[in-house]
Amino acid sequence: MENYVDFAVQKAVELLAIDSPTGYTAEAEEFVLREFRALGFAAERTAKGGILIDLGGENADDALLLEAHADTLGGMVAEIKGDGRLRIVNVGGMNANNAEAENCRVVTKFSGSYEGTLQLINASVHVNGDYASTKRSWDTVEVVLDEAVESADDVKALGISVGDFVCFEPRTRVTKSGYIKSRFLDDKLSVGILLGFAKYLHDEGKTPARRVYAHVTVYEEVGHGGSASVPAGVTEAISVDMGCVGAGLQCTERQVSICAKDSGGPYSYDVVKKLIAAAQKEGADYAVDIYPYYGSDVEATLRAGYDIRHGLIGAGVYASHGYERSHRDGVLNTLRVLRGYLF
Repeated sequence: MENYVDFAVQKAVELLAIDSPTGYTAEAEEFVLREFRALGFAAERTAKGGILIDLGGENADDALLLEAHADTLGGMVAEIKGDGRLRIVNVGGMNANNAEAENCRVVTKFSGSYEGTLQLINASVHVNGDYASTKRSWDTVEVVLDEAVESADDVKALGISVGDFVCFEPRTRVTKSGYIKSRFLDDKLSVGILLGFAKYLHDEGKTPARRVYAHVTVYEEVGHGGSASVPAGVTEAISVDMGCVGAGLQCTERQVSICAKDSGGPYSYDVVKKLIAAAQKEGADYAVDIYPYYGSDVEATLRAGYDIRHGLIGAGVYASHGYERSHRDGVLNTLRVLRGYLF
């Protein structure tokens, strides 16, 4: 699988360059659709906007669904203030502490986009004596537009209005030592991994013994990405999402994480065991962990009423929902688990 790591990382980098906060994902959808079709796989856009891909395989009555998501955190304009600044609300779990001082783009509905920065209100340390002690929340930060605006009317004249999306700069970097740093590795890195796995199937002429589908969803960050579009015959669904790295957990950024339980409860015992067995068979460096504050696409699938077994794996990602970091080795180990699970 080593031959497919660079491809997976490159496709993730390309996708990271496309703004796609939940609800504003059309361009990212088109990218995913085009890339899977370029590898020779049938892919279609669902009514909801997700991309459903048929990766082939024999037994369609015991099919596997792999789920990842292309939507990310972001913001939305909630108020145009009298001084020309913007109050925004978060889309998904974007945190004001992590978003402060980040460059952003305000995407209007009809007149293009405008650059700005999310700043603390009264952000100059030499002026604001309460700078350090001010609690960061969406009520204490604002978007400062890089336009000559001094009033709400000036902003409205640009075509900016309430409900416009605010997209944050990902600042993607891949270091010589193999680390991948960016906002929104959750979960665009996993979309890259699924593309890498699809290229492996294509290049090696591999046909799994069971039918395999992939669903790249676009509403995961608000909780209902995987709640629809499960093909007939699917008996198991595995979410390929970020693996948690942090205090009290075993996983590192260079490993693949296998989740035994998250905030939604335990994952299928049988699937977890099979994922561990796949990692061991492939010699993948893995860790089994419990995530305290996490929910996944496959849990949305179960809550929608589908009768399936479920699992969750992903390359280890540090600083989740902030400026995230993973490693090429985490990508490799995730690819190994996918191969071991299917072959």
